[in-house]
Amino acid sequence: MTPSLVRGRPRRGRSHISVRVAHALLGVVAGVVWLVLPWMTINDDAPVADARVSAAAPAADESSGTDLVLPVAALAVVAVLAAYGAVRRTRRTRRRTTPAAAGTTHVGAYPSPAATPPLAGLDERSRAALVDADNRLRTLREELTFAETGSDPDAVTPLTRAAEAAEAELTAACAIRRRYEEGVPEEAAALAGVVGRCEEAGRRLSGAAESLRVLRGLDRDPAAALASAETRFRDLTARTAGAETGLLDDSVTGYVESAKDSLVTATVHLNQTHQATASGRTDEAAGHLRAAETAIARADVLVTAVTRLRETRAEAARLIPPALTGAEAELAPFRDSTAYEGETYALLLHADAVLAAVRRETTSGQPYDPLGVLRRIVHATAPLATGRSGVLEVAALLVARESVAAADDYVGVHREAVGAGPRVLLSEARLTDELPRADALAREARDLAERDVRLRGHPA
Repeated sequence: MTPSLVRGRPRRGRSHISVRVAHALLGVVAGVVWLVLPWMTINDDAPVADARVSAAAPAADESSGTDLVLPVAALAVVAVLAAYGAVRRTRRTRRRTTPAAAGTTHVGAYPSPAATPPLAGLDERSRAALVDADNRLRTLREELTFAETGSDPDAVTPLTRAAEAAEAELTAACAIRRRYEEGVPEEAAALAGVVGRCEEAGRRLSGAAESLRVLRGLDRDPAAALASAETRFRDLTARTAGAETGLLDDSVTGYVESAKDSLVTATVHLNQTHQATASGRTDEAAGHLRAAETAIARADVLVTAVTRLRETRAEAARLIPPALTGAEAELAPFRDSTAYEGETYALLLHADAVLAAVRRETTSGQPYDPLGVLRRIVHATAPLATGRSGVLEVAALLVARESVAAADDYVGVHREAVGAGPRVLLSEARLTDELPRADALAREARDLAERDVRLRGHPA
């Protein structure tokens, strides 16, 4: 919209209004003249005393009264038309100054350039802001782990605090986004809040990243950082060789192979770092060293996930017998006091069925997933649990902790392909105090992240 169009429209409107007002006034004047004219033509001279005139006087009075009817009627019509025109002008003025729809302002018949931005565009912007902020936070923390081994701890502490502050902003943004997805009102305001929080997190991360760059000085002398990265590389290579396992869990299928691929990538970049350093190309050396550190960090996450899952499964296997006993203790009060109907009775029947299936599975002599079995016990008894058995709380914590960690690992390793949805769910899983709910949210986040990777591939 050009300024000339905005300014020209009201001038044409005022000219039309002036013409209509003039027409209305002209009609009123004509009616008044028509009404007054009969009196202006009456002869004021004294009448001649004539019997014929006297006899015709009543008839003249009647004629004069009849002549007044038409002017009065015309005046009434003119008044009605003027009033109708005024009403139309008022309504037209209101339509020009009142938004036709929510979020839209009009000047004349043209939309205002200050109209609210499209909700769809703001939605996409908030998603992108969440993904960008989360990726930058993960990258900063990865580099901090390398900086901590070769820098003064007191110098690294402020950067760690900056990362924590950025995470707090990002967590708030995820909470706002989650409420929006659940139907919070003021949609545009909620999405704008997500963008604002992510921008604040990005500001903090930018400052911390710049300070970390200066602190490490990779572009000046990468030798110390290179030696530290190679030490970690050798340690991780040994751990990867020992992580070979036949775990019956799809959640870590291919993790060891992916870790080996990352170590190969790290080897290439470490060699290129040596070559660039020897040639005095310190900027190039710093770039290759950071790429090597990123590959080492990915391999570390994958190998740690396999090792952690093995330990968690062993702990779950030890907890299954006491968890079954604790579940029976939780359900006992409902067996005698619950009527054979209603929601509580249905929950009790479901819990009994799950516990019976678990006993059959764990005593059949066939391989089974201890963590999956413990999860079934926890979720089946959670709706009726009263806290009488502390072992169920321990079991629920073990299950939820592994689910959240596994989802976080997957998002971190595949972050180039994972969208905002899994990150929002994962953030909520970390915050909730309900352990079965945290487990469910984390598993849903993992499923959505895997779907994103299938759809978009793995750019790395």
